[in-house]
Amino acid sequence: MEKINAIDWNVITDDMHQNGFAVLPNMLSDQQCEALKAAYNNPTSYRKTVVMERYRFGLGEYKYFNYPLPDSIQRIRTAIYPKLAPIANMWFKALNIDKQFPLEHVELLQQCHANNQQKATVLILKYGKGGFNTLHQDLYGDVYFPIQTVLFLNEPDKDFTGGEFILTQQIPRAQSKAIVLKPKKGDMLIFTTNFKPEKGTKGYYRVKMKHGVSEVKSGERYTLGIIFHDALS
Repeated sequence: MEKINAIDWNVITDDMHQNGFAVLPNMLSDQQCEALKAAYNNPTSYRKTVVMERYRFGLGEYKYFNYPLPDSIQRIRTAIYPKLAPIANMWFKALNIDKQFPLEHVELLQQCHANNQQKATVLILKYGKGGFNTLHQDLYGDVYFPIQTVLFLNEPDKDFTGGEFILTQQIPRAQSKAIVLKPKKGDMLIFTTNFKPEKGTKGYYRVKMKHGVSEVKSGERYTLGIIFHDALS
């Protein structure tokens, strides 16, 4: 995609190394956001619906897409993965983890399928007033890619209030740090699924990270999560 190729990935790489996240503005048009929201109630698009309260995940609902994915999402997922794989590989090398990720997304999916992870993990999330998402990580199986993205389909403080995106960093032997983000409609947030490396006096160490959503005070909040590995179920 032209938008993805036009991004200064050196800046994004620095942001990911420094913070564990980066924001890409205007990745979806207003029309694309509205089309994805309008399709939310189309049952043929999805393989599974999760009511979050039932599992004590929070308050809201999300749906996993079936394959094939919507064209706009498939293109983004395929095009952005090769930009993120070198970052993931640098992280694992810094942490002396004996794993390197392929540079093409189709090869990662082949690894997933060899491990019986064949279910789509791209999902759309809907929150109403009072909705929230507890802190968590999206791993889904032994084969996982350590970076994921979220596309924001509503305008904060216009379509909804509250509902900030929350990241926490758990530094060893220290208190957790909370990061509060409010991306705009159409923006993409890239962030670590599990951990990031942090340089210390004796080399790099792991900073574990989780993510969630604060309580929605009014309106409706929709986001679309792009996870690059497939799931067992």
